[in-house]
Amino acid sequence: MTLFRQINSLLFGLFLLVMTSLVYFQFNQTKDFMSQQMASDLNNTMTSLGLMLQPHIETGDMVSAETLVNVIFEGGFYRKVTLTWLVDGKEQVWENPIVIEGVPQWFVDLNLFKVQKKESVITSGWMQLAKLEIEAHPAHGYQELWRIMNDTIMVLSFLFIVSIFALRLRLNRILKPLNGVAVQAREIAQRKFGQDIKLPKTAELQELVIAINSMSSQLQQVFSTLDQEVSELKEDKLIDQVSQLPNRQYLSAQMNNWLNEPGYGGLILAKFDWLEEVYSKYGYQGRDEIIRTLSNRMKAELPEIADSIITRIANTEFAFLITKAEHHQIEKYLQTLIRLINQEITKAGCLPNTDFYIGISERIENMQPSDLMSQTDNALQQAHRENKISHWIDTQQTQKYSREQWRHKLEDAINNNHFVFQWQKICNMPAKDIIQREIYCRLNIDDQTVSAAEFMPFIELLSLGSQLDKCLLETIEKQNILKLAQQPVAINLTHDSLLDASFAQWLGEFLKQSSHVDRILFEIPESALLNNFDQCNYIAQIIKAAGAKIGIDQCGRQIGSLDYLRKLQPDYIKLDQSFAFYEKLNQNNELCRALMSVAKGLKIEVIITGIEDQEQLAHFVTLRADGYQGYISAPEDITL
Repeated sequence: MTLFRQINSLLFGLFLLVMTSLVYFQFNQTKDFMSQQMASDLNNTMTSLGLMLQPHIETGDMVSAETLVNVIFEGGFYRKVTLTWLVDGKEQVWENPIVIEGVPQWFVDLNLFKVQKKESVITSGWMQLAKLEIEAHPAHGYQELWRIMNDTIMVLSFLFIVSIFALRLRLNRILKPLNGVAVQAREIAQRKFGQDIKLPKTAELQELVIAINSMSSQLQQVFSTLDQEVSELKEDKLIDQVSQLPNRQYLSAQMNNWLNEPGYGGLILAKFDWLEEVYSKYGYQGRDEIIRTLSNRMKAELPEIADSIITRIANTEFAFLITKAEHHQIEKYLQTLIRLINQEITKAGCLPNTDFYIGISERIENMQPSDLMSQTDNALQQAHRENKISHWIDTQQTQKYSREQWRHKLEDAINNNHFVFQWQKICNMPAKDIIQREIYCRLNIDDQTVSAAEFMPFIELLSLGSQLDKCLLETIEKQNILKLAQQPVAINLTHDSLLDASFAQWLGEFLKQSSHVDRILFEIPESALLNNFDQCNYIAQIIKAAGAKIGIDQCGRQIGSLDYLRKLQPDYIKLDQSFAFYEKLNQNNELCRALMSVAKGLKIEVIITGIEDQEQLAHFVTLRADGYQGYISAPEDITL
């Protein structure tokens, strides 16, 4: 029971007790008063009637005597009058039935008034003439007692109702700070830190509100410190201090991730020898200032052409990992890059189109990071040898289908549910029990099974992501795959779906009709959250409201704040594969620990990804993660 109800019940009980006491005392006083009133009236009537009857009884005038008695009896205040003539023993009786109007019978049956009667002998000197006996009628007493108690109860009831409403309003106002404290406490438990509660006027509650505000502020500071620690570690380990661009270590990890996932694009390596001339003229401060200016311009203009990661990997070398771009987009990217370089060369007083070289290479199927880096570096060296601005290594990889052919075949495969499913188990540490499974899909196209690595780039290029996710979810539900798994099943949402408002509405209706919604885990990539948090959060709330759960994939991949974890409150996160890559190089353990501390502080489960063998797994066991996933447990076909 809430404190408000307890206080309300206590005051209600006390008020009811007071009311009952008042009614009780009023009832007894009124009853005693009416009894005394009836006794007094009876005495007065007996005395006056005896005096009036005396002369008529002395003369034997029976008619006059009866008339006097009738006048008094017909007033209705007396139930019975008995007149006995002592001379001859004749007895006359006048009697009224006990009929009381306006009073319920049950009230009369309580017999609240005792029978009151008075007896007197009428004399003439020493001679006794007659005996007079009068019994009072209780009707007046009952009527007055009933009326007074009715009025009393009605007035007290009105006061009771008014007091209860006034009490509730006053209690609501007094206890409002406690409700604010309860709300704040719940938000703190969910790691949400809002504005401080206003101080109430009640002194005792002021101390409580001050305490909860202080606790909220301190916890918020703790999580802000943890988030800042992660950001500082990223800057220290993964950021070049001069250009404020990611360094070679970050590039290596992201290239490894990119080539292990479906994607398309290429790598550009650039060597700026003209920076040495700037150094000789203006010193390292002048050179560093030009590097910062050039870096800022590249960060501002190049990502607008194509998604890319811009890094400084050596003193005069820069790398550009273009993660989503076709050949013509890479060409435009290259042209913009050359324009920016020439503009900064001119500002520095050097000759344009001289002393810098660029090598370009596109991603091909089954390419390894070392292959891509080696191939691009060869292109860079070739440009240097030939004294050309750039050299592009033509991979000469023939496309399986044209873009329109891909569109037709993908739409046909998706709409006709030509899915082939696999799933990969995710185990907990250290028991190695399966805690969930992540589902992967392949498509049957032209009687061949096409992997996601081959068709997903075209899904993104052709904006078919939301269409794919809808059909995928419907097929999973139709084939009852969720029932086959004893554990929850994780499903990745594409960027197209997360940005599609109509998909959010469709998803809400789908989840309402799903028979196993509690087994569905939806995973949102970190990059989508950082770029479009509001839309991702909107879909996340729809998913949570339906009873499904939310996970963040590739957590920690981007260089930025982790504050989105506190705002979104996912059920779990999957650390980016780059952390497993760093571990192989024995680097950035501190960053991994700090990120896990942030998640653990928010009561979010942490799953390590990219685990390849038992030795690597043994290392991460010491970090006390909740689960792991990787090629150590290969995906398995789903048998229906």
